[in-house]
Order: sequence, then C-alpha cells, then structure tokens
Amino acid sequence: MKIKFSKKQKKLLCRIIAGAVMLIAALLIPYDALPYGGMIRFAAFLAAYLAAGSGVLIKAGRNILRGQVFDENFLMCIATIGAFAIGEYAEGAEVMIFYLIGELFENYAVSRSRSSIGSLMDIRPDSANVIRDGEIVNVSPEEVAVGELISVSPGERVPLDGVIEKGRTMLDTSALTGESVPREADIGSEVLSGCINMSGLIELRVSREYSQSTVSRILKLVEESSSNKAKTENFITRFASYYTPAVVIGAVLLAVIPSLVTGEWSVWVYRALTFLVISCPCALVISVPLGFFGGIGAASRNGILIKGGNYLEAMSRAEMIVTDKTGTLTKGTFSVTGIYPEGVSSDELLRYAAYAESYSSHPISASLRRAYGLDIDVSEVTDVSEQSGGGVCANVGGKRVIVGKRTYVSEKCGCDIPAYEGAGTVVYAALGDTENVGSRYIGSIIISDEIKEDAVSAIAAMRSCGIRKTVMLTGDTKAAARETAEKLGIDEVYPELLPDGKTEHTAELKKQCSKNGRLIFVGDGINDAPVLACADVGIAMGAMGSDAAIEAADIVIMDDKLSKIPLAIDISRNTMAIVTQNIVFSLSIKALILLFGALGITGMQAAVFADVGVAVLAICNSVRALYYGRKLQKKEMLPEVGFET
Repeated sequence: MKIKFSKKQKKLLCRIIAGAVMLIAALLIPYDALPYGGMIRFAAFLAAYLAAGSGVLIKAGRNILRGQVFDENFLMCIATIGAFAIGEYAEGAEVMIFYLIGELFENYAVSRSRSSIGSLMDIRPDSANVIRDGEIVNVSPEEVAVGELISVSPGERVPLDGVIEKGRTMLDTSALTGESVPREADIGSEVLSGCINMSGLIELRVSREYSQSTVSRILKLVEESSSNKAKTENFITRFASYYTPAVVIGAVLLAVIPSLVTGEWSVWVYRALTFLVISCPCALVISVPLGFFGGIGAASRNGILIKGGNYLEAMSRAEMIVTDKTGTLTKGTFSVTGIYPEGVSSDELLRYAAYAESYSSHPISASLRRAYGLDIDVSEVTDVSEQSGGGVCANVGGKRVIVGKRTYVSEKCGCDIPAYEGAGTVVYAALGDTENVGSRYIGSIIISDEIKEDAVSAIAAMRSCGIRKTVMLTGDTKAAARETAEKLGIDEVYPELLPDGKTEHTAELKKQCSKNGRLIFVGDGINDAPVLACADVGIAMGAMGSDAAIEAADIVIMDDKLSKIPLAIDISRNTMAIVTQNIVFSLSIKALILLFGALGITGMQAAVFADVGVAVLAICNSVRALYYGRKLQKKEMLPEVGFET
C-alpha cells in the first residue's frame, strides 16, 4: 500500500528525521575527550530536542496564553524539560522524538479514517449542463432554476432533482440509498441528485432548486451530525478536563512526598515526569468521537442518515418500535384487490368506475384506471361533478355513473347499498340514465395498499434485535389496520387515529419502556411530524417521506426499506460496543502503565511507546465501525432480512 502524507504530516516527518539525525550525532560525540565536554553534551542534545520538539513547545505556549493549560503538549513539555533539568539529556530528546513519531501515526490514522468516511459522502456535484436557448451551458448547480432543462451524460453525477423528459438510462443510487443494484429510469421517472447516470444521455426537468435538492439535504444532515454529540462523547470531554489536572497534581505529589521521606529527589522526580508522559489522554479523546463518526459513516453507506451521535446512542437502546401504516409498512400506492359486481360483469363494473374517475387526480382514481388497463376515450365522459371525500358523478356513454363512498352513492342514487365489512377502501358504484332515473347499485370495488416486500422479514428482524414490542398507529379503518397487523405479526394496533391521537398514544407508550429503554417511531407523512418529534428517536422514510417528516426525524431511511431499521439498530449497537471497548481498554492500560511508572518499572521511552500504542490501537478499533455493514454482508445476514450494502 502506498502511503501518502499531507503537507502537515510531511513537516512533522522532517522534524522527526532532523531530530533523530542530530540525536544520533549527539550520542556518538566523545565528550570526555573534549574541553567543556559537559556543556557541549548539553548543547548537542538540546539542539536535537529543539529540532524535533520546537513545534510542541510553541503550541504549548500558545495554548497556555489561551487558557488551555492541561493538554498533551503541556504534559510533554513539562516531562522533557524536567528530564533536562535532572541531567537526563538523551532521554528528554528521545522522549520528544518518540512522542512526535506517535503523533505522526495518530494523525495519519485519523486522516485516513476521516477520508474514508468523507469519501462515502462525496456526492456533491461540481456543475450542471443546463439547456438555454438550444445550447448547453455549464453552470454551478446553484444557478439552475426550477423548471429548467438539464442534460446529464453517461458517467456524470446528477446535479439536481428532476423528472426525465428525454432519454432512458440505468442509475447508480448506491451513494444515496446503499442499493448496489442499478435502477432503470425512463421518461417520466423522478431522478434524485447525487446518483450517477450509468448508460444513456438523459434530459431532466428540474423539480427542486439546489438548496432543497436531495444531495444538498443529505450533505447538510451529515455536516450537522457532528454537532449532536452523544452522552458518551460529552462524558469523555468532561472526563479529560478533570483527568489531566488531577494527573499533574498526582505527579507533583509523587515527586515531592517520597523525596521528602527518602531524600532521593532525582529518582522520584524522574518517576513523576514518566507519570506525566503516560497520562496523556489521547487515546480516549481521539478514538471515542472517531468511533461515533465511523458508525454514522457506516449507516450512510447503507442509505441511513443519522443526524448525530446522540441519536446513534439512543438507537442502540431501542426497546419498542412504533410505526405508521401507509407509506411505512405499506407502499403507499393503492391497487384494486377485489371486484364484486351486482347485475353487471366485473369488466363492466371496472370500466364504468374507471371512466367516471378519469378526470380525478386522487390516488384511488388512479388505481382504478391502472386496473382497467385500456385507453379511456375521455370524449365519452361529460358532465362530471366531484365531491371532495365523497365521490364522483359523470355521464359515461349516455349513462349516469355514480362512484364513491357508500353514503355518497346511496344518497345520489336513492337506493339501499349493502355495506362491505372486509379490509381495504371500498368504492361503491351505481348506474342510471342521464337524468339519474332508475339508478341501481351495480357493485363494489376493493382497493388496498400493498404491504412492502421486506415488511414481514423486517418486523421479524426487529424482534431478533431484542425489540420487546412492535406497535402500529394509523388513521386507517379497524378492519384494514388489523389485517395488516396480523399479516406482519405486529403486537398492538391502534386504528382510526388523527395526528394528535398518534402523539398521545406515543407519549403513553413511552412510559412502558424501561429506564434505559428507548421508543422508536417510524413514519413518512406530514401528519407524522409531531409524533416523530415526540419519540425518543424518530425515523422518517426519505424517498417517499414529506419534507416536514424528514426535518422532524432524527434518522432518515433514504430508500424507504423497513429492513434498514434493524440494520440501523445493529450498527448503533456495534458502534457503542466499539466505543465502550476503547474506553475500558484505554483506561485499564493507562492505569496499569501509570502504576508501573510510579513504581519505577517503566521508563519514559517505554511509557511513550505504550501510550502511542494504546492510542493507535483504539483508533484502529474505531475505524472498524465504518465497515460494519460489509461484515454483516459477509456473514450473509443482510440477504436474510433484505439488507443491502
């Protein structure tokens, strides 16, 4: 593997080499044969020390002036200057060089980790090819207005959200959704910014300005995630602020008290200086935030956007999952699932209903037209009247057709209509002449929302993750809600709820969680925004979800797949395990080495090596969080529950 250093790292490497060369020269000089050998020896080792450690001395001085006294630079300066003060010139220079070697390793490991994580979100488009006056103009995405036409060539990243008006292609959406399988897109298909056009040349009609585009919102969420720190991160920050001064005081006491008893000042001052070198809390301060950053990066790789380490930590304690129904457990797209004619054929019933609904944009109307499947001659449809939430009346080929809810159709046609007791949305239909004379009931059509393909396996996977209870809150009818809950194996269902009812039930369900347990709510619609904000962790379905729901949520699933929720729980728990390992490992090794240093078993050089080793191991352990999704895939866990990486 070819190692590439940054400009800062190259400067640090130069200081290490210069200090090491001068230290070797200082060690080879025969001081006893020279006049003023003692002074020359001091000057030679001081030159090696300053060549390597001048930057550390300057940094420590600046931090002291800013009020930041107790950091690793201050500890290292005190320890090495103290070594010179007691005549351990070579050791003072060696410790500074060893410290810089450790700092180089740490800096390189951290920068590699951050670049790996950053590359996952390298989806920001550089420019957009907008078509103006028949010519292609290359401009910044921010300069393109809604409604303008842009051209995207094969291999290019889509700069803005839009709808295809010309061309056909395959799209790589892995950076957005975590899906490895390309998606086919044709005229009329909606295309999200940030995905890559893999094959054909396409032209898109821009639907959102850049600041509101998918790629802009993703980048904003990722950038803001670092500001929402987990309790563990805040604890480490507070711990370091108390730990370092305590160690300095402990070192002073170690130098003074035993020396007053034994009179061996040089021995105990040396041990105190070693104690200071060991005490640097680098491993904790660097590895813990990096662990959370890696966990957020692993989730992003799988199309799960987590807005901060605090939500990642809360997700790891998930105990109860509450979900909305439509658009969350189901696809949010209606389809005809049953046709029950009365006095006419099924084809006739469907034809009359589709023609009557031909002018309506309602999803139920669209499902009727899709089920009919044939072209509709709109010239046959006249005198259309629609009642919002009720139904439609229209003249179809010389007949008066009434389609809609039972009460609406019954009132319009003046006849009794039998009620359908099953699940699903029922569209009733009546037929008469154009004067609405002799109207009669001709049947009902059942329209249902389809359950998502991965919903059953996702609910099962949630249980395997240790989720104690699953609950569904929905505004749908009792029959439809219960049928869906039974198919999915959901524990409890509360139907026919308005948004405020969902919020009230969520607040009550939170009380059923244990002290450390957390309630997760999953929703997609604008009416779910209050509940998403009320839950301990709110998860929004990003592909179909409303802007309000995505803004209110703490976690966004970019491809609307329920199977990403147990994956998010696994990632969060793996991240917390890694963070805990780093804390326990760092503190345990640190305490052991501090004890050895105080007893004189460990010298300064060994202390630096041990401290650097702990920091590098903790950092490497943190990086594992970034690749957790890949580990699951190798274990063949993801295909079983529908996960994709």
